Amino acid sequence: MSGILSEIVIVGITTSGQVFRPSDWAERLCGCMALFGEDQRITYSPYVKPIIAGDVKCVVVDRRLEQIDVEAFGFLMAFARDNELQLRDGRQEIRHTAKARPRVHAA
Repeated sequence: MSGILSEIVIVGITTSGQVFRPSDWAERLCGCMALFGEDQRITYSPYVKPIIAGDVKCVVVDRRLEQIDVEAFGFLMAFARDNELQLRDGRQEIRHTAKARPRVHAA
């Protein structure tokens, strides 16, 4: 089993340890890449989602965005850098190696 880093998490804590404000920053940032559906409801991009991790607001960025929309990915990373926000690795894509199984013969 091997993993490839598939997410980056922008953490709502600055490099100096302060909680980033305003409190709705993650939703606002994700809103930049959201769409309104026909039902007039906001739909977040599948590549950028707000989350709360350990009582801290964060934004999860799917690394595939870097290949799909370089400018959008650069904007998100620049936002984190300019606001001195912490970055951490997110989940990894788990890839399973297929293993040959012995055949079971019915008696």
